[in-house]
Amino acid sequence: MRVLGVDPGLTRCGVGVVEGVAGRPLTMIGVGVVRTPVDADLGHRLLAVEQGIEQWLDEHRPECVAVERVFSQHNVRTVMGTAQASAVAMLCAARRGIPVALHTPSEVKAAVTGSGRADKAQVGAMVTRLLRLAAPPKPADAADALALAICHIWRAPAQNRLQQAVARQAAHATKGRTA
Repeated sequence: MRVLGVDPGLTRCGVGVVEGVAGRPLTMIGVGVVRTPVDADLGHRLLAVEQGIEQWLDEHRPECVAVERVFSQHNVRTVMGTAQASAVAMLCAARRGIPVALHTPSEVKAAVTGSGRADKAQVGAMVTRLLRLAAPPKPADAADALALAICHIWRAPAQNRLQQAVARQAAHATKGRTA
């Protein structure tokens, strides 16, 4: 499975592509950051994020896009920018028919480090180790994007089985009502 991880942000939007399957060594295909000028108006910044993500989708052809789920932060302005960049990433994937998965920061940290409260340095160190890199990707947004992709590769099989079980249960319940 090839996954594009997106750590959304207006100033720095981390992107990283990881390939592999759960239980096997993973491979980093690419990592980077889509940057936008702080002094540009919002519309142009969102357009720059869109163009950057489209370029990554064109170049790496992922099977899935994993995006960090936006959660409430103290700074409303920051959370709005993050949510807008997140929506752009989801839109780019949806336009191409690529499935999108959302993962919370604590899910990603727990998947990669074993602790949902890990700090950025711990996440970077584990991403470096798991992908057998010479050094942690910089800036932290890039490492976070790789962590999102890793998290999705590891969690997707279990999530798919759970969704299938729920669908079977719903179909069985519907069948029971029509009999």
